[in-house]
Amino acid sequence: MTVLHGMTWEHARGYDCQVAASQEYARRTGVEVRWEYRSLQAFADAPLAELAERFDLMVIDHPHVPLAVAEGVLAPLDGAGHDDELAALAADAVGSSHASYRHDGRQYGLATDAAAQVAAYRPDRLAAPPRTWEEVLDLAAEGRVLWPCKPIDAYSTLCTLAANRGTPVNAEPGSFLPEEDALSVLDLMHRLCEQVPSWCLDANPIEVAEALAAGAAEPWAYAPLMYGYSNYSRAGFRPHRLKYVDMPAGPRGVAGSQLGGAGVAVSARSRDLDAARAYALWVASPEVQSGIYYDAGGQPGYASSWDDDRLNEDSWDFFRGTRATLEGAWVRPRTAGYLEFQDTVSPWVTEALAGRMTDAELVRRASELAERLLVVEADAHGVEEGASR
Repeated sequence: MTVLHGMTWEHARGYDCQVAASQEYARRTGVEVRWEYRSLQAFADAPLAELAERFDLMVIDHPHVPLAVAEGVLAPLDGAGHDDELAALAADAVGSSHASYRHDGRQYGLATDAAAQVAAYRPDRLAAPPRTWEEVLDLAAEGRVLWPCKPIDAYSTLCTLAANRGTPVNAEPGSFLPEEDALSVLDLMHRLCEQVPSWCLDANPIEVAEALAAGAAEPWAYAPLMYGYSNYSRAGFRPHRLKYVDMPAGPRGVAGSQLGGAGVAVSARSRDLDAARAYALWVASPEVQSGIYYDAGGQPGYASSWDDDRLNEDSWDFFRGTRATLEGAWVRPRTAGYLEFQDTVSPWVTEALAGRMTDAELVRRASELAERLLVVEADAHGVEEGASR
């Protein structure tokens, strides 16, 4: 029996779905994939070069692709007998999710999980969600709003709000944001931060979703920006279900949310590249995504699943309810230095929200760093066009 080893992240949406799919795949093909997982933070931080030495398959975050390709860590999926399948998946994309794993004209991953920053609320506590940021602030003043703003999530919100204004980070290579635009975005973030519990400064989207879905007596009913998790919209996952909807409207409507999600990629060090590629294409297929993958807690990444009546009925219209935000999502800069930029700037955003750094100092430092790390456009093959939708 062929045995492959895979690494993913610690959540039903990342691990359980892959295990269930792999069991079915082994039954059909005799190829076994043994999955391990790492924490959500390690998922964002772990160097892929180290993982690629040990694993054939890796579930990755798309901003890792440019650096991983430069380091020779990922095996391209195209040119290996699967180009028709890849073309079908590209045509079935949700926004820029599929294209975000493309680099220098090659496809290095498949968007088996699609997500962006969206809103969520408790229908048993709130008749309808806010639709504008002024409505969000009014609800926050009543003590009913949560917002994940630990460093990476605070930074993600800054990027989302900037892109929604039509002034995305690194709109010009080597730039952060014009100071006036950055200060305007930070002003809105300060106003929101002042109205949410202080523990939100250390919270990620899972922790906020857990708090919203718990049976606690707190009046929390809504979160305006956090990565969507369809698990919390399904019956029985937690004491209360969450309904996910598009992000609050800004100058560009619901466009500009920072694209997240995850994709399955193949290590260039795999002992069996053909077998690893075959599994990646199989788990991304509509049959699997809309079937065993979703049923085991996965969050599909392709439109055929997002349009599926059964999945939407089961998840309180999670997919249709957030689709407009996904279609207009913003893709982070495609430079090899971007991850270092993101990791360095993220804590500064939370420091500024906590009052331990001035907004002007944050903008100055981020601008200087961008001049060094965001100067080279590493990909001009389709992602940028999708990011502007």
